[in-house]
Amino acid sequence: MEETAASPLLAALKKQKYHLIGAHSAVKRCKWLYESIVNNRPCYKQKFYGIQSHRCMQMSPSLYYCTQQCLFCWRAQSGDMDARWNEMHNPNKDTPEQIVEGCFKAQEKIISGYKGNEKTDWKKFQEAHRPSQVAISLTGEPTLYEPLGDLIKLFRQKGLTTFLVTNGTLPSRLSRLSQEPSQLYVSLCAPNEEVYNRVCRPNFPAAWSKLNETLEMLKSFRCPTAVRMTMVKSHNMELVSQYAKLVEKGNPTYIEAKAYMHIGFSSLRLGFNSMPMHHEVREFADKLAAETGYRVVNEAPESRVVLLSKLEKPIQLGSN
Repeated sequence: MEETAASPLLAALKKQKYHLIGAHSAVKRCKWLYESIVNNRPCYKQKFYGIQSHRCMQMSPSLYYCTQQCLFCWRAQSGDMDARWNEMHNPNKDTPEQIVEGCFKAQEKIISGYKGNEKTDWKKFQEAHRPSQVAISLTGEPTLYEPLGDLIKLFRQKGLTTFLVTNGTLPSRLSRLSQEPSQLYVSLCAPNEEVYNRVCRPNFPAAWSKLNETLEMLKSFRCPTAVRMTMVKSHNMELVSQYAKLVEKGNPTYIEAKAYMHIGFSSLRLGFNSMPMHHEVREFADKLAAETGYRVVNEAPESRVVLLSKLEKPIQLGSN
């Protein structure tokens, strides 16, 4: 993307506290990093999987690039702020080594901001300087970054667990990963192709069939897998039986049903009333459980998210 054409967009991203790395990567402070260090309130990933919120980074190697333009996504999309670019073409300029080094530097800057806060938990503050988890999920489609497996491998070599979130539209890239993540998420935010085209707005015509191909491929991964459903009120919370058939196709370790949040650039596309309340997400999850044989095993009302699984309890990937 040409920086001169996108300068208002870049200014907006920086105002939203994105730490830009190289040509196409970024780190952003998660709300729950702050909440954990300052208010002792951890993220649902700690509650569900044992991931320590104060030692978690969220990043993307594909800041501007994605195969979809989802209505509910907080990322900047082509056309926002009068900036336009080819979202399908990540230039892949930055090496995994450059990205990882940039992530650690950005996280260090983020953490340093809590030094002067009188409510800071100093033990967590010290531990936060040694991240133990990275969520490759911030924005964009990470599989558009071709050396993604090498990036995951490098994070793992530095002692971090990795959660990878993909929209599943590039199954060939997933099948060629040189290193699996600690946990793989595939976003499934529509029960059928018609809703998918309307809500997820793919950038190429075969995206729905590719997503289904990814679901069928989930069983081949050794790591835990999750189907993540972003629930948008009046848009994609119906047709539970059709969701159930797609879940059966993938047979993931987990299902996460989570409410859309009215933040970032999504406010240009959806209204505040598009956010479902937690009880509405729970109602959807209960219906899905009845259709699939999965059980509700945990929930986090503060994040409006419900976890379903066939396991008795989730695998603890982090350490508390």
